[in-house]
Order: sequence, then structure tokens, then C-alpha cells
Amino acid sequence: MNTRACQLKHGNSTICGLDGNLWLPLAMRLFRRKVAATGPPLESTPVAFAEPEVKTNELLLTPEELPTGFSYPRGLLRLVELELFELEPWWILTGDHLRALNRGMAERYPQRRLILFAKRQDNDDAACWDLESGKVAIVHDFASPGWEARGEFPDFNSWLHSAIDDLIEF
Repeated sequence: MNTRACQLKHGNSTICGLDGNLWLPLAMRLFRRKVAATGPPLESTPVAFAEPEVKTNELLLTPEELPTGFSYPRGLLRLVELELFELEPWWILTGDHLRALNRGMAERYPQRRLILFAKRQDNDDAACWDLESGKVAIVHDFASPGWEARGEFPDFNSWLHSAIDDLIEF
């Protein structure tokens, strides 16, 4: 298995040698802490907030909406569970927006069996599962049929690594 090592800095500490299954959740936790620490000062009276439970089945396509035999990979379910929807320039699509864009793509490219899950914010590229090839396809939405293919990845984790690289460079 080909895993990428990374190096993260947190304060004066360096965290080395984390593989792809561990570094993304850790990096996002550190990012959230840093963002939270830069916010406005808290009032003197502490207030407790209960975090709402994220229901991935309401945010993503339901089993009834998905083609028979397809299920979301664990990596995407984990992103939704952690509420990591904005991996600039990629957005993980959810809810009614996901459903509307997925329907539109099916109408524009009826010859392809695609399940949309992410879209770039700076152009019309979309990441989809191509049910014919089993790969993640990058489709330039609204291109003429036959001209929409922009690239592909062997699986979701490969796409996610590329999306993280895009996030760093964006």
C-alpha cells in the first residue's frame, strides 16, 4: 500500500511520519483549534453549547437514491461526520444542493453513470464516482457531452490526497 508521510508543525513540536489515514483528521483538529483560538475573546460567563449530531444519511444520498450495490466509501462518510465540507477549492456537496446538482449532471450526461460528491468553487469541475469504471472521475460540468472528462483517480482516497494538495496550494 502506498501511503504518503507528512510533517505537521504544532507550536514548537513537529509530528512526523503520519500516514494518509491519520494525518488528515489530526491536521483538521489542529486547524480548528488554531481558528478557534484566534476568535474574539469569550464573555466572562461561560455558556455551554451542545453540538448537533450530524446525520450522514440526511446529508448524502440515501440508499434508496443510490444505485443498487453502491455504497459510500468510509473516507467520505468520515469527512461528513467531521463536518469537513470545505476543502478549498473543493466543496463536499450535501443535502438538497447535492441532489439538485446530481440530477442536473444525470440530465446533461445521460450516457454516463455518475454519482457526484464534490465540486470546485473556482470552475465547473466536479468529482464523481464513475459507476462504469469504478474510479473517481473529474467531470467539467456543462461541457458538451464527450468533452466533459478532465481526469480520473483510482479511488476516493487518491482523490482526497489530491484535494488536500489543492487546499494547500489554493
